[in-house]
Amino acid sequence: MSGLSTLGDWSAGRFRAMEPGRDTPESTVEVELRGLSVYTHHGVSDAEQEIGQRLEFDISLDISDCDAVLTDRVEDTIDYGDAADIVVLAATERSYRTLERLAQVIAERLTERFGCDRVRVRAAKPEPPLPLAIEQVAVEVVMEPPYGSDTDDDAEA
Repeated sequence: MSGLSTLGDWSAGRFRAMEPGRDTPESTVEVELRGLSVYTHHGVSDAEQEIGQRLEFDISLDISDCDAVLTDRVEDTIDYGDAADIVVLAATERSYRTLERLAQVIAERLTERFGCDRVRVRAAKPEPPLPLAIEQVAVEVVMEPPYGSDTDDDAEA
């Protein structure tokens, strides 16, 4: 009998879908790219930079006010194809000695392009040039722009 009561409440309009413009609970969206494999020329040794090697990237981008949860429009969220292109360009346009610097550059570019609340970049070498049996080495950079700072307002002041 309680099931019928709930159905009656729903069909009478008591339970409505959330729509744009209505008071809705806040949500945070996390867009992830996992296992993006790119052939690069980064490393401490000259051989690593000359010969190159494959790096794997895991990217996480947090957005607090993502309109796409309500609008279902691609242009209201982060286009993960664009995000992947930014990672690939940063990883291939020049060489860095450390994964830390490479991951930082990628995080800065993603933050600048998408205005994320938080960006996490993990860069891994699946086959590190070490004389030991190691599955992979990795570095993770997390970037959170300081709250309360608005670079556009600062530039105008």
